Amino acid sequence: MKILAIDDQQLVLLPLQKRLEELSYDVKIETDSNEGISLYNSFNPDLVIVDINMPGVSGLDIVKYIRNSKNADTPIMVLSGNTQDDIITTGFELGINDYMKKPLSLNEICARVKRLIGAPETQNANAKTNVMIQERCVGVVIPCYNEEERLLSTEFTDYIDKNSGYHLCFVNDGSKDRTLEVLKELQKGREDFITVYDCDKNGGKAEAVRLGMLHMAKKEDLDYIGFLDADLSTDLADFDDLVKTIEHSEFKIVSGSRIARMGANITKESARKIISLTINFIIRKILKMDFKDTQCGAKIFHKDVINIAFSEKFVTQWIFDVEIFKRMSQHFGLDKAKSMLCEQPLKRWIHADGSKLSMKDSVKIVGQLGQIAWVYRGKKANSKTIVANALKVA
Repeated sequence: MKILAIDDQQLVLLPLQKRLEELSYDVKIETDSNEGISLYNSFNPDLVIVDINMPGVSGLDIVKYIRNSKNADTPIMVLSGNTQDDIITTGFELGINDYMKKPLSLNEICARVKRLIGAPETQNANAKTNVMIQERCVGVVIPCYNEEERLLSTEFTDYIDKNSGYHLCFVNDGSKDRTLEVLKELQKGREDFITVYDCDKNGGKAEAVRLGMLHMAKKEDLDYIGFLDADLSTDLADFDDLVKTIEHSEFKIVSGSRIARMGANITKESARKIISLTINFIIRKILKMDFKDTQCGAKIFHKDVINIAFSEKFVTQWIFDVEIFKRMSQHFGLDKAKSMLCEQPLKRWIHADGSKLSMKDSVKIVGQLGQIAWVYRGKKANSKTIVANALKVA
């Protein structure tokens, strides 16, 4: 039995293809609508699964094409995040057989497929999975410098194996140890879900994150892109909570916050906490925003602000987060920028042993904040001004 699945997001199609093939279906996938129509004509599938919201030729256009083709009675299932009643109604009026709303479990999708076209004789009927097909696709940049010993490889692989819609980009920031080898091994067999971006020289966390974010922004199937520390002091489940917030809101950036609160597991060293409070006071004055914690290494961005936040090199190495928020306020204006930013308390954040930031480095941050205040002092500083001033300060 042959199935054709068409969706512009590859991260949706790949787990769907894998699961259906495990059940012994012959499956082909396509991310381009026009190519999907061509494949329909040559493949002659027994079932077509199609998304609605695709650029150019929409899923409903594909439904119309199939219903007017020589195999007009081919069963069609829609798998979409579009929940508008008029769209769903139109789909059934055009002749679809089923409409599945994302997010949806692969188990339910497979059950619906069996109901429509039956099950191959050789399939494993007892095989089950807990993977959900998500409505959104997310890229996560993880900067790595000498992380050979601290990299929790299995936690990353276990998460993407069980949660669809995630693509991880590990940026090797010119590591001197075996970090690159560890990352390559981590990527093996999961190349569609894990990217390793290798920097020849160590440029610091700020540049590693910037290059990773710009690299991931080139992937058309991603809706949101964020970054996360390699030591997983904020874990991927908590990061997913940030994703859910940006997915169901008008915010353009959702930033994790290590605010101690009831029900949260937040641990810090006492000396670090005192310095952090002092630095945070200065940051609030510079940004003119009431941020509680700008420096948490877990943030998620709507794709359409990536260029604004990351196109130019950062002035500082460690507190580039402050520069991101400053760039947003300069581009959109302070009031609008405030409405686009969300600070969300984390459920868990644990200080990891081996942190690269020493107490001496923390003191240097005060000087770097002075650099930021100077470089971004103009109300409407453009990119040329930012770069020129950065060179003066350097």
